[in-house]
Amino acid sequence: MAFLAGPSETARLIRTHDWSQSLGPAADWPLSLKTTLGLLLHSPVPLVLLWGPPGIMLYNDAYGVFAGDRHPGLLGMPVLEAWPEVADLNSHVMAVGMAGGTLEYKDHELVLNRRGTPERGWMDLFYSPVIAEDGRPGGVIAVVVETTDRVLAQRETAAQGQRLAQMFQDAPSFMAQLEGPEQVFTVTNAAYRQLIAHRDVIGKPIRTALPELAGQGFHELLDRVWRTGERYVGRAAPVMLQRQPGSPLERRLLDFIYQPVRNATGAVTGIFVEGTDVTERERATAAVRENARRLAFLDRLGRATASAHDADEILKTTTRLTGQHLGASICAYADMDADQDGFTIRGDWCAPGSPSILGHYSLADFGVKAVTELSAGRPLVVNDNLRELAPHEAATFQAIGIGATICMPLVKEGVLTALMAVHHKGPHTWTDEELLVIREVTERSWAHIERVRDEAARAAAAERLQLAAAAARFGTFDFDPVNGRLSWDDRCRDLFGLPRDAAVDYSVFLAGIHPDDRERADLAVQHALDPANREPFHLEYRAVDFTDGTERWLAADGRTFFAGGTAVRFIGTVLDISAQKRAEQKLRASEGLFRTMAQAMPNHVWTAPADGQLDWFNDQVYAYSGAAAGSLDGGGWKDIVHPDDLPAASERWELALKSGQTYEVEMRLRRFDGAWHWHIARAVAVKDAEGQVARWIGTNTDIQEQKEISAALVDINAVLEQRVEERTGQLQVAEEALRQAQKMEAVGQLTGGLAHDFNNILQGITGALDRVQHRIAMGRPHDADRFLTAAIDSANRAAALTHRLLAFSRRQTLDPRPLDVNRLIGSMEELVRRTMGPNIAVEVVGAAGLWTVRADGSQLESALLNLCINARDAMPDGGKLTIETANKWLDDRAARERDLPPGQYVSLCVTDTGTGMTPDVIERAFDPFFTTKPLGRGTGLGLSMIYGFVRQSGGQVRIYSEIGKGTTMCLYFPRHIGEADGDVVTAIEPVESGFGETVLVVDDDTTVRLLIAEVLMENHYALLEAGDGVSALRVLESKQRIDLMVTDVGLPGGMNGRQLADAARQLRPALRILFITGYAENAVVGNGHLEPGMAVLAKPFAMSSFANKVREILEER
Repeated sequence: MAFLAGPSETARLIRTHDWSQSLGPAADWPLSLKTTLGLLLHSPVPLVLLWGPPGIMLYNDAYGVFAGDRHPGLLGMPVLEAWPEVADLNSHVMAVGMAGGTLEYKDHELVLNRRGTPERGWMDLFYSPVIAEDGRPGGVIAVVVETTDRVLAQRETAAQGQRLAQMFQDAPSFMAQLEGPEQVFTVTNAAYRQLIAHRDVIGKPIRTALPELAGQGFHELLDRVWRTGERYVGRAAPVMLQRQPGSPLERRLLDFIYQPVRNATGAVTGIFVEGTDVTERERATAAVRENARRLAFLDRLGRATASAHDADEILKTTTRLTGQHLGASICAYADMDADQDGFTIRGDWCAPGSPSILGHYSLADFGVKAVTELSAGRPLVVNDNLRELAPHEAATFQAIGIGATICMPLVKEGVLTALMAVHHKGPHTWTDEELLVIREVTERSWAHIERVRDEAARAAAAERLQLAAAAARFGTFDFDPVNGRLSWDDRCRDLFGLPRDAAVDYSVFLAGIHPDDRERADLAVQHALDPANREPFHLEYRAVDFTDGTERWLAADGRTFFAGGTAVRFIGTVLDISAQKRAEQKLRASEGLFRTMAQAMPNHVWTAPADGQLDWFNDQVYAYSGAAAGSLDGGGWKDIVHPDDLPAASERWELALKSGQTYEVEMRLRRFDGAWHWHIARAVAVKDAEGQVARWIGTNTDIQEQKEISAALVDINAVLEQRVEERTGQLQVAEEALRQAQKMEAVGQLTGGLAHDFNNILQGITGALDRVQHRIAMGRPHDADRFLTAAIDSANRAAALTHRLLAFSRRQTLDPRPLDVNRLIGSMEELVRRTMGPNIAVEVVGAAGLWTVRADGSQLESALLNLCINARDAMPDGGKLTIETANKWLDDRAARERDLPPGQYVSLCVTDTGTGMTPDVIERAFDPFFTTKPLGRGTGLGLSMIYGFVRQSGGQVRIYSEIGKGTTMCLYFPRHIGEADGDVVTAIEPVESGFGETVLVVDDDTTVRLLIAEVLMENHYALLEAGDGVSALRVLESKQRIDLMVTDVGLPGGMNGRQLADAARQLRPALRILFITGYAENAVVGNGHLEPGMAVLAKPFAMSSFANKVREILEER
């Protein structure tokens, strides 16, 4: 077997494989198989030979690597069994190949199980038939080239391209690409399109697309970049652009780059434009500069006048500096006269070339505008008095050399008190910044003057008082620097350890100071005696007791008095602060110990003072975050907090600072490698002896692992919830089956009860009629009346029972009429109160202007009474019953909640303060036979009857209940447009006779027809009869006069009463029809609503009622 020779591992496996059950001994294989296999085994490309119709697999070493863990088990297997996951593909391959065809697949996606689990991969597959000795295909050879890595790389490249394109479009800076020497637009992003008013520029040269750039230098810059290949960077470059279609050009400031784009040979082929509209930034920067300049000036002014203790000195300095700062011609200040008619300018500063304007003036001479504005406390602003004021008013300004002015008033307690003014010789347009400077200068200067005046008035008394108070508690000193005399009180001598009679001078003072503090103390005293210095004296130093060498920390405060520029007296106090210094030293030691411990902790540790500005982090924080040491202080810590978590972290920190309570929050912190880890941050307040927060100490603990575990638990919980839901579903199915069984049992009980009731009723009817028959046979008819009365009573009881059954089945025939629900409730109020009893208070709240509804009045009365009785039963210990009506507009949402179409409704609600209903009871409340009352107290039909009646009336019923609080039952009826009917008269009226009208009676019951015919003939009606619908139609088709048809609903012969009525209306459109029925056929009579000219009468009925109904129908118009 030379064709299997060689070092191939697969060749060795083929030689040792048992081929007896598939291809037979290898020596007997066809030459075509051997030749193909010999070539296949020497190929480095994965090749597989599928021989024969089953596709027995023979392959080389490269295919064995491709097959993974399936090799060598695939050798000798039919291909459909070897690769079941791609059996459809291989079946097609074998069919095509064995028919002599070829197949080729490029980057074909397959899911193969090569290493124990299904893997998705992509391959180039080539299939060709191998021709056997008989000239027909003996097998199929397949070339398999895996392209998974290339396909995934291509997809990632495409996705990356899409991401870059999206980033280009979404970039906040504007971008565009220009191609060729004419700079033709090829692409722009959204920011660029917004900059140029969304003009269509693609495919257009920039000179055509943006013509307004001509003459602004941008075309020349682009040409230079194209020509030289050097990029250009512009900073805050001004450009005039059209920002809105049809609008004038707008000045914008742009930061931008023109970057040349080169091809593979280095030649420039285009220009990439990128930049940012910095107009608002530059405006803000300019505003900041102006603000900084103004603040610097005000600071300089404040320092220049700080040492002034005289109002005129302050104003003199203020006018000079303000005038110079604003470049004005004159700056002056004035006091208003008591009557406010005039003012005196008592100080001014004048620039060279401008005259002084000191003197007294009349305010009215400067014009109406000056009087109006200044008297109202508003600044007078004039840019050009010759153009803005009347000639005689402008002449007043011109006479003193003023062309433009701002005059700022000072109003105290509603009275114009003083003025400060800045003037220009010629016209000048004042800016908001200049106006702001003058306003602040005026306010600060006059405030300073008032402080100085107050201080001058209180200075001597306050000084004496301060020194006296200090002398009572502190040591005092009094130094005469002119003569060198120094006086110490007893307390001061004690602090230095000197006897009471010991002489003291400045040298003794220096000798008593610790050597390390002596030079510093001497310099501080000399500085206090310097006339150029007017700062308060404060010095802390160590004194050494002359007696025992004890060191004490002392704090000295003093003040120097000058005369003629020379210090003449230096007085002050001395306080022993040794205990304070020892406490501070202990605090520093404690803080050092704390920081040592904090650095040794594995957690993040940080601190903050009471204001919450973090001031220290241990090394673990910086090692974790990679941040530079000290960079997290203040608000820097926010840079390592995840942006989504920062708002909550900051808000809770502010709350902790306000409340002093423990701070705790979970947030993600960025690690040095960019990874985010969940941490829990906690901080506690360290409070002083008075309970005030002194510092905060906080820690951050890494809880990333706990978060990951929690997430895994959530997944597990979801699986458990799904399983619980499946079990719950199975349980609900079982419970539903149980409820159905219980309903069937209830139906059986009801049926038995009904049979019992009807048997009793029938016994009363048959027994009474038997006695009537017996009395007549005995010739005693006058004794039969009481038995006839008993029979009628039994029949009425049967009718009432039938009505209840029909209501329960929700198929009763209604007699809807326009109703005033408030009137109906009023007619029943007394009955309801008697029914409730003395322990239940009844309140009726009827809405004013209540809309009309269309409903069966008797059914609504029954429903209301039923709801009231249920409410009474729910309040065994008494309570309150409220009956309330209202008009309701239900929008889409409210209507959906009540399962109603949107529109106008009238609600009737009955509320009790009883025991309430649980959600499961509410859910089943309308189910037939369901009741929560004890056995024998209820059948479970009441609410079902109410629900059926309301739904048939086009409305809805809703229950609102809370255990222990009570229940509200609300009935919703659609609004009826029209007036309500008058009160229903229930008394039986005398039967009115007919006037010879013809009535057709259709009923299959002979007895019923007999009785009806008797009544009609007694009342002078002409009579026609039919026993079924077909017979009645023949009569209707005749020429006989017929004014009314009385028909049973349930007729034999395939045509019921409703169908007969429809056919009759086709033949005689004006025919009036009265349905009589022993049961409710809602499908026949239109779901309880009748067409005009039709009426219904339920069996059994009194003959007088029937006669009156006939007369009523015939008289309707």
